[in-house]
Amino acid sequence: MAYNKHDEKEMQKHEEKGRSDALGGVIGATVLIWAGVVLLAGNLGYLYVFTGILDSLGISPYSWEWEMPFFDPRAWQVFFLGAGVIVLFEIVIRLLVPLYRRRMLGTFIGAIALFALGLGQWTIIWPLILIAIGLSILLRGLFRRG
Repeated sequence: MAYNKHDEKEMQKHEEKGRSDALGGVIGATVLIWAGVVLLAGNLGYLYVFTGILDSLGISPYSWEWEMPFFDPRAWQVFFLGAGVIVLFEIVIRLLVPLYRRRMLGTFIGAIALFALGLGQWTIIWPLILIAIGLSILLRGLFRRG
């Protein structure tokens, strides 16, 4: 299959952007570290440090209809909320640092989904996801480079 010069330039540009975007790896590693910290705190009995913060913010614990002795729903709630904060931090960095700029609708929706999992409030989150998609389409149409 033959490539023309335009295709080669586009492929090279895409490869260079992928190499210069170390932020994605840093964010992924940070989320894994956060998961380890939360699960370790849960296993060692220190989860109350994180859940106390949630309680002071008025975030109620999950209510499950079943119980599993090895599964602490509060640990996962803390993990998902923390991961949402980490992903929002990524979005802020990408907006502020031109080197890391890219489209972020998927990342934003992912952050909303993490918060939804952490808060257990899907009835509020789904409409927010639809609003975010609509605003993204609207803004992209208004500010399209022509």
